[in-house]
Amino acid sequence: MTPPDKPARTELPNGILSREDIAERENQLLAPYAMKAKNTRGRVHDEQGTKYRGATRGVYQRDRDRIIHCTAFRRLEYKTQVFVNHEGDNYRTRLTHTLEVAQIARGIARALRLNEDLTEAVALAHDLGHTPFGHSGEDALHELMGGHGGFEHNTHGLRIVDRLEHRYPNFPGLNLTHEVRESIAKHTTSYDAPSATEFDPSRQMLLEGQVVDAADEIAFDNHDIEDGLRAGVITSDQLGQLELWREASGYAEAAFEHLGRPVRPTQVITFLIHILTINLLEHTAKQIQEAGLTSAEDVQARGERLVSFSPSTKPKKKKLEAFLFENVYRHYRVQRMANKAKRFIIELFQEYTREPNQLPPHHQARIEEETAGGLNREDALHRVVCDYIAGMTDRYAQEEYKRLFYPFERV
Repeated sequence: MTPPDKPARTELPNGILSREDIAERENQLLAPYAMKAKNTRGRVHDEQGTKYRGATRGVYQRDRDRIIHCTAFRRLEYKTQVFVNHEGDNYRTRLTHTLEVAQIARGIARALRLNEDLTEAVALAHDLGHTPFGHSGEDALHELMGGHGGFEHNTHGLRIVDRLEHRYPNFPGLNLTHEVRESIAKHTTSYDAPSATEFDPSRQMLLEGQVVDAADEIAFDNHDIEDGLRAGVITSDQLGQLELWREASGYAEAAFEHLGRPVRPTQVITFLIHILTINLLEHTAKQIQEAGLTSAEDVQARGERLVSFSPSTKPKKKKLEAFLFENVYRHYRVQRMANKAKRFIIELFQEYTREPNQLPPHHQARIEEETAGGLNREDALHRVVCDYIAGMTDRYAQEEYKRLFYPFERV
């Protein structure tokens, strides 16, 4: 790791905040256990010597900006969350999900006096490694990569920001800070269990990364309800079986009673997000206080996570997620698309590995690069094909399928 970004201080006109001013504000405003930019472990590649680079931005602001401008981030717009993009413009995609996670996470970080810039950067990057067609695409690639290193979207997200993005002449990847990279690698929710072998598994995630994980769960629990209702695969009556939904409905009915208007599911979802967020904040604040934290290092030295929901809320949330699993994710329409998507992925993968000369030239060249980097020829071929398919959007995968297998489709 290179030292933190410390080019010579650039004198700016009065009234403009400099990088140093931002660092000083962090010292004044953030909690002692928040991760501060001045304590970053730096970047892998040296970027010293650029006079104006980062003059008005802290290191985590620069990470955020690099993520927003990268190709993988833009592709999230056309990657499936639950309902495939072509089914309608009203459903979430990986991009809209990511923005909702960032919004919730930043609010939680501000309330807990954590580093908002770091939290936002991690939130915006947390799903960069997702495949086309959601978890069905990931499952297919994991099976296909059996014996060749497997596939896991958090590990792949780190691979994207470290190697696969090409935006700088002197190094591969985005050269993000250690803290953002570690948080991407260790991102964990009820549906994600990464193996972050590059980072010390005995060190806990920073609180900022833990906040993103919790915000991710709040976001997908609630937007999957809304999308499920819009798609007609679940109803409000079914949701009424859930204690959390009834609680949120009570708040919504009380709030809108004086308006003489019917309470809509979207309003109930708003209160459900509020209930979960407040519960998370209150319980986490209590956990932090009891832990007696004095630094970010104290956070990482702990065995357990501190950002969590209360013991009384966890089982209610678990029942909500079990309901979604049974009634949304396993609905026959969702399953049909998931199985069709797996067939797309499997057939594309098999065709590329059978005849790698059908890959675009720069991907063919990467097979040699991976071989030179230490992989055997077969593993290198499988990894490059995996990288290529994982980077596709739903739409591109479908078009590529037609180009390869439909005899009258232009190639």
